[in-house]
Amino acid sequence: MASQHGAQPVFNNKVIAWIDHRLPIFSYIEKEYHTFPTPRNFNYFWNFGAIASVMLVLMIATGIVLAMNYQPNADLAFNSVERIMRDVPSGWLIRYMHMTGASFFFAAVYVHIFRGLYYGSYKAPRELLWILGVVILLLMMATAFMGYVLPWGQMSFWGATVITNLFSAIPVVGDSIVTWLWGGFAVDNPTLNRFFALHYLLPFIIVAVVALHVVALHVHGSNNPLGIDPKGPQDTVPFHPYYTMKDGFGLTVFLVVYACFVFFAPNSLGEPVNYVPANPLVTPNEIVPEWYLLPFYAILRSIPDKLLGVLAMFGSIALLFVLPWLDTSRVRSCTFRPIYKWFVFALVINMLILGYCGAHSPDAALDIGIKIPLLVVARLCTAYYFFHFLLLLPILGKIERPLPLPPSIADAVLAKKA
Repeated sequence: MASQHGAQPVFNNKVIAWIDHRLPIFSYIEKEYHTFPTPRNFNYFWNFGAIASVMLVLMIATGIVLAMNYQPNADLAFNSVERIMRDVPSGWLIRYMHMTGASFFFAAVYVHIFRGLYYGSYKAPRELLWILGVVILLLMMATAFMGYVLPWGQMSFWGATVITNLFSAIPVVGDSIVTWLWGGFAVDNPTLNRFFALHYLLPFIIVAVVALHVVALHVHGSNNPLGIDPKGPQDTVPFHPYYTMKDGFGLTVFLVVYACFVFFAPNSLGEPVNYVPANPLVTPNEIVPEWYLLPFYAILRSIPDKLLGVLAMFGSIALLFVLPWLDTSRVRSCTFRPIYKWFVFALVINMLILGYCGAHSPDAALDIGIKIPLLVVARLCTAYYFFHFLLLLPILGKIERPLPLPPSIADAVLAKKA
């Protein structure tokens, strides 16, 4: 237990005090996670940062256990996964926690990103905080893709073949990059080995970037639903116990839903064809990535030219890096932007439609009274995605008239309660 004497905490436990005098880790925790002043008006969207951190730890823990029993060999990989499911004590549970956990990890991160978009958490002085978050998203995508290859089922093999082949569209060096990724002239044992090594390594790099993300967060503090900076002590509360309890409640609800999927519907988010061993001579009818990559896969397929499709897919993520400079509005939160907030929801719907298009054949049609080819729908949604960031956001920020901001967080909270 610690008591405050000035700015320096004093620990009653002699062991903790001895350690902290030589390595002040407990002082850091006390300052950043106990007495840290936090805006008093957080809503439950702010839970998802903590939820994503817990899911990252869970993914690393289950991944280490799985790696102890997995064989990164093209002849043994599929059977080693089946052995984990059948013969390793509680192996089925560890694998389902890891497999389903990837989907829930992405779900938490996507909600976290939506919160940042809606409340303007990317605006000054938090630009670097946002950029580090986008780096984490890219590392997650790379890790998830490589992990999807490891079971060495049909979808794993052909997904790896299709996605790595995209780099062949790069002029001059494309074919060399593909050969380097494969470790040969086809997706085979060297590919599986290097994907396993990178899949094991990248989560620890994610942890390092998350640490930088948290440090950057604590420099200027968290944003809040009003998008205004705290004006004094009346606008803030200590992080503990107020938000540790709130995060704990949100995390509990999230984990209950996660457990329902793990125990009752673990394969509902995957592809059944991936339970068939990889066969280079038989191509699946549809090659579909995991749901969290489907919108970007739809953008890729919506453009007929291979190189332009690859550029559009990577460009859709690259736009997020420059988002702080694309938004020209003088206020942060969409709470005070009566027009733009509806376009944020339109962007979410647009991404959901892109995900639907990515999950189905381009030759299929969307039936809404009249049948519209999904390829046409995907192209329209891709066009809106780039329109939203490149044209709508800069122009609307200059012409939209925001609502008046409250004088302080405390005034807004007390007025709401009244």
